[in-house]
Formats: sequence, C-alpha cells, structure tokens
Amino acid sequence: MWAPWLLLTLTAADPPANLTMEQVVAETMRPYAGPSVAGVDRTTLRGKVLCGYQGWFTAPGDGAGRGWFHWGRGSVEAGRATFDLWPDVSELAADERFATPHRHPDGRPAELFSSVHPQTVARHFQWMQQYGLDGVFVQRFASQVRSPVGRRHCNLALANCRRGANLHGRTYAVMYDMNWGAEDIEGVKQDWRELVDRMQITRDPAYLHEGGQPVLALWGCAFTHYRWDAAAAAALLDWLQHDPTYGGLTVMLGVPTDWRTLNGDCRPEPAVHEVYAKADILSPWMVGRFGTPAARDQRLAALWPADRAWCAERGKTFLPVVWPGFSWHNLKPESKLNAIPRLGGEFLWGQVLAAKTVGCDSLYVAMFDEVDEGTAIFKCVSDPPEGFLGYEGLPSDHYLWLTGQAGRLLRGELPLSRALPTR
Repeated sequence: MWAPWLLLTLTAADPPANLTMEQVVAETMRPYAGPSVAGVDRTTLRGKVLCGYQGWFTAPGDGAGRGWFHWGRGSVEAGRATFDLWPDVSELAADERFATPHRHPDGRPAELFSSVHPQTVARHFQWMQQYGLDGVFVQRFASQVRSPVGRRHCNLALANCRRGANLHGRTYAVMYDMNWGAEDIEGVKQDWRELVDRMQITRDPAYLHEGGQPVLALWGCAFTHYRWDAAAAAALLDWLQHDPTYGGLTVMLGVPTDWRTLNGDCRPEPAVHEVYAKADILSPWMVGRFGTPAARDQRLAALWPADRAWCAERGKTFLPVVWPGFSWHNLKPESKLNAIPRLGGEFLWGQVLAAKTVGCDSLYVAMFDEVDEGTAIFKCVSDPPEGFLGYEGLPSDHYLWLTGQAGRLLRGELPLSRALPTR
C-alpha cells in the first residue's frame, strides 16, 4: 500500500495513478525533469551554510512501511519515543501530519511528520530559502541501503530533497554514513553507481559542486567505533576521484574531532593521515565535545586554527561543524533532558564566531532535522508534550533565523560581534 501523495515525488508531468509502491520508487530514481529555480550558486562550497539532513523519519500510513521509524521503539507512546525536540507541524497540510497519543500543554493533539512526504520536505527547503540557508548534505546510511525497505526509504528521501532543492533554489549533496570495512565500501560503490546511472544525480541542476566537480561526502572515516580498513578506504577515494564513469568527484570526509593529532575517538594509526591526505574537504565532528561556553571557546581555540592550517598547507578545504545544543534523554534515558543547553542561541553563535575568526567561509550545521539528539535547527515548538524539550520560549523559527545570520556573518554582511544579532 502506498499513499497517493507520493506521486508528487515523481518527475513526470502526468504520472499514471495506478502505480504500485515499487513502481513509484522506481520512478523517483529517474533523472529529475521538473522545474529548477535559480538560487544559490551550486558551483562552489564557498560562502555556504549547509546543514546535515537526516530524512529518516517515517510514520504509519506514509507508504514507507516502517511505522514510527526513528520516532520511537515501535511506537511513540510515553516511554517508547526516542526523540527530545518536538517539531512544529502547524504549517503542514492535513495529509502531512500524523497523529500521536501525546498532547501539548493546552490540550492540542501533538502530531509528527514523515520524511517520505514530498510536500513536507519541499516545505523544509522553502524554509531554507526563506531564512537564507544554502542547502543540505542528505544523509544516506550504508547500513540502510543494503536492505530493500531501507533503500526504498533512502531513495524516496533523496528524491524529495532533490525536488525541494530544485523548487526553492537551494543545493544538496549526498553524504554516506558508513563503516569503513571492505564490505561496506563495496556497498557504497554499488549504491553510488545506481544513483549516477539511474538518477544521473551529479548532472542534476541543484547538485553541489566544488572545483568544477560534484561533491560527495563520506562520514565516519577512522573513528575508533567504526570498522576500518585503511587500504580499502584509500582505494575508495581513488575510485571516487578517478574512475572514468563514476569518479571525477570532490570528496569530503567527515572525521573525528582529534583527527589531526590521532587522539580521542580517532584511530591512532599513521595510515589514517595517508587517507586524509587524499580527501579534498575535511570536516571534523564536534557535536557533544564540549558542554559550556567556556569549554567551547577553549576547545575550539585549541583545535580549529591548527586544523585549518593543516588543510591550507595541503590545499584542502576545512569545513567546521557547529551545533546548537544537545539532548537525547528519550533515546538514552541515563542522559538528562537538555544535557547541553542552547542558551537562546549563544552556544551556537560562539561557534560561528570561532569559525569566522580562523578564516572559514563555510559551515556544516549539525543538523537541520535531528530531533533525536536535540540538535535540530528547523521549526520546533516551545510548548512540547510532557517529557520533551522545548525551544526555551523562543519562536519556532529562531534557529532557522539564527543560522541564516551565520551565513551573513561568514559573507561579511554582519560585523564580528559576540552579541547575538537582533531580529
């Protein structure tokens, strides 16, 4: 069974109405043939604020066949939900909202959304356009694309992002979250072949390029808790950069916080740096690595100037990761709700200032829609149901607006100031 509104994802002007669910998904894998609005410059990463986009949420009745995937442990009832921030769905149409057993403090029913609904994802890109965000790295999980159900979900989410970016003048690129053993690497190669052959994704008008080449991001490189095969990793980068059919890419690596010194959760092996040296863009993960403004300032001052210098000496782009706060109490009850407070945006703004101070002109914001770990910057409510985290009484669009101001700061349109910008 599939939902008729999934036809919005299709690129054909007049899609047939009697398609099966599998045919709908197959149609989304065709080259994009819809309208494409001019907007941000898709030829470069420079001057961009790009968010991670999970796109992993589903709901019963949305056609994905996964139930409350990433919303809860089989259901979203009290004690089974696995997210902390409650999204603001007030702008969504009736068929985009999915009922839950929860209620807001004033008694209103509390509803959620699905990432496979094309109109919802298009609205997310409309918000990006409205608030001055440039686009997203669409997360594509290697563990998911190996199963038929997971691949169907990932393909629908990617097609929705492709459509949203084209409709609203934004940009996007694929980011694989992956283990780095030989088996997973071969799975990623096979999946990328399919995206290039069937979707012709690197030819899409909205796809992000840098240095005249499409950008592909690979996350999880040389983390101690990920599988790792240095020789296979090096061979993958060579293939992505030089294969005559599927290569010719600008490759970005998502790496551990202490990637340069090989400390912390980075594998302490010299071969790790040999792999990093093959990449074009390096983006160290920072979420949860400090918990207060003082610790933030100390950690970033110790890392980012030297990180950026290492990259500059080798002709590579350094793309820092910034994040607004952190909370994953419902996912991991041993962690307290609002573990790392947002402080009205000051916690995020201090990171943006640090990036600008060391000369960075682009940012990776973690994340656009990550309500599981409480790092989302899209619209969330300040009056969530009991047991969930709110936006500290701020308007639901506060962090969309503030992230847009971060872009203005990077481009020199705002003065460098520790004080938060005012609306």
